[in-house]
Amino acid sequence: MAIPEITQKLLDAKRQKGISFTDLEQALGRDEVWIAAVIYRQASASEAEATQLVSALGLGPEVAQALVECPLKGSLDPVIPADPLIYRFYEIMQVYGMPLKAVIHEKFGDGIMSAIDFTLDVEKQSDPKGDRVQVIMSGKFLPYKKW
Repeated sequence: MAIPEITQKLLDAKRQKGISFTDLEQALGRDEVWIAAVIYRQASASEAEATQLVSALGLGPEVAQALVECPLKGSLDPVIPADPLIYRFYEIMQVYGMPLKAVIHEKFGDGIMSAIDFTLDVEKQSDPKGDRVQVIMSGKFLPYKKW
């Protein structure tokens, strides 16, 4: 997967400063996953948010301007992802996609979960058998309209 030049510049600055996504969440007052989406050019920031982000990373206004532009979304190649962590989400959808669809339709009716009116949180859960990753997705239900 090719990383856009702007993303690489932002990630390099983040690494050089020793700043975590949690640190950026505190600095911007926005969720860390949303901030990562801006950095990976899957979301756009307001001018104020972009300015705060590049300031926290020690970068200039030319970088901030790029973060305000509407991105081309959907960064994965149309092949099975090779990265093990991303592949697991692909695998989860292969195994549980249809069951999730069935349960959502049973509870809400015919429609979809919005990826626009949507939040995504990642939490760490301590467990004596090994820490666990909890991913919480919350999207507005959008019923298909009849005409």
